[in-house]
Amino acid sequence: MSLSLPFLLALLFLLGPAAGQWGDLGSLTSGPIPTSFPTYGSGSSSASGSDSSPSPSSFPTYDFGSSFTYGSGSSSTSGSGPSSGPSSVSQSFSNFTGSKDDRGTCQCSIILPDTTFPVERVEHLEYTANILSEKFKTELSKVKEYVHLISAYEKKLVNLTVRIEIMEKDTISYTELDFELIKIEVKEMEKLIIRLKDGFVGSSEIVDRLEVEIRNLTLVVEKLETLDKNNVLAIRREIVALKARLKECEDSKENVPATVPPPAPGSCSHGGVVNISRPAIVQLNWRGFSYKYGAWGRDYSPENPGKGLYWVAPLNTNGRTLDYYRLYNTLEDLLLYTNAREYWIAYGQGGGTAVYKNNMYVNWYNTGNIAKVNLTTNTVAVTRTLPDAAYNNRFSYDKVDWQDIDLAVDENGLWVIYATEASTGNMVISKLNDTSLVVLNTWHTKQYKPSVSNAFMVCGVLYATRTVSTKTEEIFYYYDTNTGKEGTLDITMHKMQEKVQSINYHPFDQKLFVYNDGYLLNYDVFFKQESQQDV
Repeated sequence: MSLSLPFLLALLFLLGPAAGQWGDLGSLTSGPIPTSFPTYGSGSSSASGSDSSPSPSSFPTYDFGSSFTYGSGSSSTSGSGPSSGPSSVSQSFSNFTGSKDDRGTCQCSIILPDTTFPVERVEHLEYTANILSEKFKTELSKVKEYVHLISAYEKKLVNLTVRIEIMEKDTISYTELDFELIKIEVKEMEKLIIRLKDGFVGSSEIVDRLEVEIRNLTLVVEKLETLDKNNVLAIRREIVALKARLKECEDSKENVPATVPPPAPGSCSHGGVVNISRPAIVQLNWRGFSYKYGAWGRDYSPENPGKGLYWVAPLNTNGRTLDYYRLYNTLEDLLLYTNAREYWIAYGQGGGTAVYKNNMYVNWYNTGNIAKVNLTTNTVAVTRTLPDAAYNNRFSYDKVDWQDIDLAVDENGLWVIYATEASTGNMVISKLNDTSLVVLNTWHTKQYKPSVSNAFMVCGVLYATRTVSTKTEEIFYYYDTNTGKEGTLDITMHKMQEKVQSINYHPFDQKLFVYNDGYLLNYDVFFKQESQQDV
């Protein structure tokens, strides 16, 4: 490569300061600017000790491996003697190499910095970044889905855990159907957790923990079922055997008076309620553990007393509004959550709901009105104001809000239990026409409604409950609309949870349907036989 000296000097001037190879750059311009420069050619001349200016045809030689000195208007190579002037600077160059051939021609190579922009590498990097971004979005959506599924499974686990804890702590016997229902739910969760594990990418610590909890839950259920079969069922067999022996003993006696049969379903040929059974847990309401307020029961129609459908009406979590309810043709459908018909109304208030002759009766939201809803069409057939009734938590039950107006059904038809300002909060009972909702008759009691936890009607008699403890209620008060008499009772009512939100009586089944902090319970009702009544 053959270059002229001016080009080299200009190039060195540009590259030298950037590489830190020049000293005092002022020395380059301190002397006179040369008007001509020697050029490289095939000839040679000595630059050392020569005072005469070189001719254009002469070619001085430079050793680029040695130092190059800049002074006051003079330059020299090695062998020319010491540099003149105090401002001369000696500096070697490292960004190029040079050599002379045998003819004295200078051969040099200069390494220039690579200033080419790496477009292809940047494009490849951008493409890779886009691919990684799409993968990240996909994985993030999967994680969100898994978080949602895990939250749902955790809620189911909490519900099952609560039910099992109740079964472990309480002495109530459970049927084989109770255990089968729990087994079905646990197996369903096992299938879901397996599917979740198959599709899960990344850390599966939470999923593994859920799988272990479900496995433990299965073992607990099997253990409880074994204990039930070994103990409760065995005791039941012993009781049946003892009853059979007792019956044989009684039959062997002479002149034994005939026992009075229990009252026929839907009949009032008895002396009133004298006792109730321990509760049978049907299940948790279909909306979940958080829906603690509501009501449930079975439709009663005197024309078809044994063919009424079952209904469940949990309130929203605010404990006030009734938006959705479900209907089931049979108890088996209700237990298995199958063949349900779900409806939306959005105007019910409180848990004082009742169903009679295929119509649901509710307190209309934010008013003192009663609405009659046709269950076949889910439409409002009639609305009517209950005269003088207090509403919106003025005189609701103790620890149960928004139940100022409580509808009830018994053998005689449709009733409403409420309070008025004129009664100063004492309970008022009114008999309603189930078609028009007109008040047919009214009775005033001396019992303060807010001190009562709930109430129900049987054969025209009001029965009121109060809280004794977190596990016990007491039927403590009655008012007989047939005679106008009222008095106190002492009938223990066991419960599973602390608060009883509603009680509905079914005349044909002779059962109480109780909504207990989200759980659906029922009780058998026992009556005083007519032969035992005081004359």
